[in-house]
Amino acid sequence: MDFIEKLQALSAKIQKQKDMIQTEEATKNAFILPFISALGYEIFDPMEVIPEFTADVGIKKGEKVDYAIMQDGKVIMLFECKAAHANLADQQASQLFRYFSVTEARIAVLTDGIIYRFYSDIEKSHKMDANPFMEFNMLDIQEYLVPELKRLTKQAFNLDEIISVAGEMKYSREIKRIISEELSAPTEDFVRFFARRVYKGILTQSVRKLFTSITRKAFTQFINETINERLRSAMTASSQGAPAQNQPGTGSQVAEEEEIERITTTPEELEGFYIVKAILRDVVDPARIAHRDAKSYFGILLDDNNRKPICRFSFDRKQKFITLFDQEEQGTRVPIEKLDDLYKCAARLNATVAKYDNRPTHPG
Repeated sequence: MDFIEKLQALSAKIQKQKDMIQTEEATKNAFILPFISALGYEIFDPMEVIPEFTADVGIKKGEKVDYAIMQDGKVIMLFECKAAHANLADQQASQLFRYFSVTEARIAVLTDGIIYRFYSDIEKSHKMDANPFMEFNMLDIQEYLVPELKRLTKQAFNLDEIISVAGEMKYSREIKRIISEELSAPTEDFVRFFARRVYKGILTQSVRKLFTSITRKAFTQFINETINERLRSAMTASSQGAPAQNQPGTGSQVAEEEEIERITTTPEELEGFYIVKAILRDVVDPARIAHRDAKSYFGILLDDNNRKPICRFSFDRKQKFITLFDQEEQGTRVPIEKLDDLYKCAARLNATVAKYDNRPTHPG
């Protein structure tokens, strides 16, 4: 069973049992230990998972954290557990903060068995950050987070890589939070930033009030237009990778909507996409890697340009394939058994991206 399939199975179990789980111990047994097991750690092996791990803090002796995850005799992760549906408030994190400071762990997890908040020491070494770098909801699995969570599995655990990615995730998460807040209730500074660039008059109170409404509407429209444009681009791209022809009058709105409905992007395809992004992280800015789904394949492109195909997935059949474009853009199909096999293609994927960056191409 693939990693995401394990998570989905556990998610289904949590959905069925969440209303029956009332205590912390029940939460540990029903939800949290299976989650740790899904990460690949042997929950009944005290060399890997230590329950009630002692973490003495100053004059406080006998302080215990719920679970310590071990690797090569060293603590690599701490789990502080609460009952299902508990409020994972700051005071709960502060308890974990104390444990973090007296162990060698660089990853700490606060959870109620449904929400998992992952912390590290990105801002100051050996001091747990106030805000998590990732939050994973087992009842609302975000596919783009699955590859990041997979980094914490026993098989893939690499502390230096995790800390590096965690820093990017932490600040990205905070920026998205700020954007979300500004979109719902724009602050005066946010409104002023845009108003001063489009309005030459004096920003009186009534003008600021007007631009608050305009700013919120403009951002909402921009997001919707961007999404619609990407959908139209995916719909009109030919199965041979020809550039999309986004000309008005090329088809009815009804036909467009029916075409979009026939294209279903699967969690497996998205997980594969994020694996490819992780592979290419060291050779290209991940923001330049885009995907477009079509009826017959799932394509991954550089700069969202159909003339720069990196690879394509064909996962909708018993034998899965990845098509590579490292021979003058002539696709070579390679069979794979599982998503982890994508890592075997790392050298060829890197070579493809390097080829595009070392020769002139036309915009897509």
